Amino acid sequence: MSNYQDRWKTVAVEVNNGIAWVVLNRPEKRNAMSPTLNREMIDVLQTLELDHDAEVVVLTGAGESWTAGMDLKEYFRETDGQPEIVQERMRRDACDWQWKLLRFYNKPTIAMVNGWCFGGAFTPLVACDLAVAADEAIFGLSEINWGIPPGNLVSKAVADTMGHRAALHYIMTGDPFNGVEATQMGLVNKSVPRAQLRDEVIKLAEKLKEKNPVVLRYAKNGFKRCRELTWEQNEDYLYAKLDQCIGRDQEKGRAEGLKQFLDDKTLKPGLQSYKRNK
Repeated sequence: MSNYQDRWKTVAVEVNNGIAWVVLNRPEKRNAMSPTLNREMIDVLQTLELDHDAEVVVLTGAGESWTAGMDLKEYFRETDGQPEIVQERMRRDACDWQWKLLRFYNKPTIAMVNGWCFGGAFTPLVACDLAVAADEAIFGLSEINWGIPPGNLVSKAVADTMGHRAALHYIMTGDPFNGVEATQMGLVNKSVPRAQLRDEVIKLAEKLKEKNPVVLRYAKNGFKRCRELTWEQNEDYLYAKLDQCIGRDQEKGRAEGLKQFLDDKTLKPGLQSYKRNK
């Protein structure tokens, strides 16, 4: 088990049974993302990527919130009047972890939305591979209520997940919605009562841990890339990634899966994974 106790000020990390629990840890600020938190999250994700004990990464929040978005005081007001290069650095740190690192992370990621999820929180939420929310969680694009449009890549995030009309409704009105509604709109995969949330996420993480990690990485990242390419580009790209995956997979999962299905008659691919020789 990896030990990261007190390594970071604004993020708590615990790795247990193959699951890395990454907790945004500013409960007194509803886990709002400050410049310090953004810098620390870059280090957290880069560190866990090389931690062999961390097979699946779960991102959640301390207390009653996931994250209330960007810290309006530290990220905005306190940088007003600062040199332009300071503001650009802060924006870069936010983008580096909230979507550049998370979106194509080399390990499966799950957003465990335990509560308040507002504004800038939508970027890392959608950048995570999968998301499970509490029914009671409250979501909102409240920027319109305090005089700006959604920042960073929030609009892109909701455009890629929520329906066109729903996304515009919440962007233009600032109305809140709950975890059940977030599931109906496709923003999260599933919502459950908060009391069941952690168990539901563990169950999902355990399922991901059973999969070949090399194949899982190519499968999820290939899907994300292909949404941005033409059909012709996708044909070349996905065949190339398939060949690369087969070449890099030390488990030789394709050969073993075919053997168990065709020769041993022990595998039903539509119902189960091949038996891995770890």
